[in-house]
Amino acid sequence: MQTLTTDPTDPAPARAHGPLDRFFRISERGSTYAREIRGGFATFFTMAYILVLNPIILGSTEDKFGHTLSAAQLATATTLVAAVMTVIMGVAGNLPLALAAGLGLNAVVAFQIAPLMAWEDAMGLVVLEGLLICVLVLTGLREAVMHAIPQPLKQAISVGIGMFIAFIGFVDSGFVTRIPDAANSTVPVQLGTGTLTGWPMLVFCLGVLLTFVLMARKVRGAILISILAMTVFAVVVNEFADVKSWGLTAPELPGNPVAAPDFGLLGQFDLLGAFGQIGVLTIVLLIFTLILSDFFDTMGTVVGVTAEAGLLDERGQVPGLGRVLFIDSAAAVAGGASSSSSATTYIESAAGVGEGARTGFANLVTGGLFALALFFTPLLTIVPMQAAAPALIAVGFLMMTQVRHIDWDRFELAVPAFLTVVVMPFTYSISNGIGAGFISYVVIKACLGKGREVHWLLWSTAGLFLVYFAIDPLKQLLGV
Repeated sequence: MQTLTTDPTDPAPARAHGPLDRFFRISERGSTYAREIRGGFATFFTMAYILVLNPIILGSTEDKFGHTLSAAQLATATTLVAAVMTVIMGVAGNLPLALAAGLGLNAVVAFQIAPLMAWEDAMGLVVLEGLLICVLVLTGLREAVMHAIPQPLKQAISVGIGMFIAFIGFVDSGFVTRIPDAANSTVPVQLGTGTLTGWPMLVFCLGVLLTFVLMARKVRGAILISILAMTVFAVVVNEFADVKSWGLTAPELPGNPVAAPDFGLLGQFDLLGAFGQIGVLTIVLLIFTLILSDFFDTMGTVVGVTAEAGLLDERGQVPGLGRVLFIDSAAAVAGGASSSSSATTYIESAAGVGEGARTGFANLVTGGLFALALFFTPLLTIVPMQAAAPALIAVGFLMMTQVRHIDWDRFELAVPAFLTVVVMPFTYSISNGIGAGFISYVVIKACLGKGREVHWLLWSTAGLFLVYFAIDPLKQLLGV
């Protein structure tokens, strides 16, 4: 399987020395402290946007009773959970996988669950979802499902995530935008506003070119250097040019970079409150939606990032998978208990892997930066997405190279792999891509008379995905 090669200009990894090196197995995995630190910084910068975006998504929505959550308190809760859970993953899981509030999951909570009940009840459902996933981990079911996936599908998941993360970079930077419905166009997206104009687009395009040039020249810290250089350039541009909008964050130096954290939302949840607001069947469907999305988004992310880091064992399995999955499940509980929505493992962790991170030591750096961000939230907005997004494009390219390992000559493998790869970016969902791959795999195998070759867990999971895709028709049929 394709792995990221270490930079030949880096100091060669030495024999393990010191307790930290031995504990995190830094030298054993062919890494160095410098690579881990760079990786930790790169991961933080590529996912720091969630500290701004999560409060916007959750704070802009009213619950059933017209109440909203404080943006300042949401920023504190989001940052705290990201810091704590990322460090725990690093220490207990020893993998460079950072965690924070999950995009998509927070949208489900804000727009699908909160309008039906109070915020405390909605967050109680998130905690309940996390507890149920913890049970699945402790019983071994979650890990067994991951082991049941055939290697070609795992490779396809990595490739699909590569395309997805690159597409995220294009969308977040504004390079690709949705065409307004009023246009009555059959093309769903376009370049920029129809043309690539304006300073923000120049920053993004220069950032992409700079990142790939530095990578081609094997410069240490290529991704991180590009983010910092383009941020400085954007600050200068914003100072002297008339830029109407940078998007979510603008490269402006804040008047006061320090702000005290507000922990008022911690513990504001009611575990069983939802049962007094809506029917049991509706609750089951809502929790099922959260579980399935969280379950398989994490699966795809963990497999994709560890494969790209070259950390899979000889059987293609993730080392210490049980611990990793339990920590991820506990993060969902922590997110709900803090009212910041379900936290999950972030695909942007691949940016750190691209900088050489191979161990949980990188998480100490990322988590430490999140902890510092608790007191410097105004500074988080200084890095525009146009400066951070090129890192996602570069990581997408690196993950895409695994496509050559898929056996495209075997139809029963090629079609599910293809659907997995293309559905992820086109539907903007890792779970949808995995579901399309699983369902097509078991159906084609069965039609070829090879159904017995498919693990029973894969059959069961494909069936669950069928239910997941049919949730809306089922709701209409059942009148819920």
